[in-house]
Amino acid sequence: MDVIGVGFGRTGTLSLKSALERVGFGPCHHMVELIGDTEQILLWKRVADGETPDWDAVYRGYRSTADWPGVRFWRQITDHFSQAKVVLTVRDPRRWYDSAAQSIHLAACGPPPADPVVARMREVVRGVLWDGEFGGRFDDMDHAIKVFNEHNEAVRREISLDRLLVFEVGQGWGPLCAFLGVPVPDEPFPHANDRQEFARRVRSRSRERDHDWR
Repeated sequence: MDVIGVGFGRTGTLSLKSALERVGFGPCHHMVELIGDTEQILLWKRVADGETPDWDAVYRGYRSTADWPGVRFWRQITDHFSQAKVVLTVRDPRRWYDSAAQSIHLAACGPPPADPVVARMREVVRGVLWDGEFGGRFDDMDHAIKVFNEHNEAVRREISLDRLLVFEVGQGWGPLCAFLGVPVPDEPFPHANDRQEFARRVRSRSRERDHDWR
């Protein structure tokens, strides 16, 4: 593991994933890796249930990580991969809350998915994120923003400055590439939409399963 993203989802984590993979630090683990992947879902359910994980096994094959579910366990992961660089993606707290409420949280509160694999993934996300990270109180905006701010403050306080980059994805390639010691790509910085990408991957996984079951 070379790079650990510790910013909450909806702070540009999918853009960070794409950027890290573009400059040679992929594959990058992200919540989207769980979509339709029963092995990943069961693995993270055990972690969410309190099982002490083998982090080398959890991240086998990955050179970086960003977003939940890993962010929920950022202290353990940054301690275990003690030589990895750490990127804290940040965003205005109120804009972060509005974005999360209208995307990932709204999706979590929708009708139960017909697909049993997606339903199991939702259970894991609830355990790690809505019940775990926010104590079942994400609907309370003041509480959720307090959790967001306290998380960012803890990262800044506990990760050494020589190891940490506090990053807004709107800053583009410059700060990230300088921090990682890699050349700046001759292309725009990726700006991915988490909600659209989530929906696209769910549709794609569903089509794959439909084809397999014919």
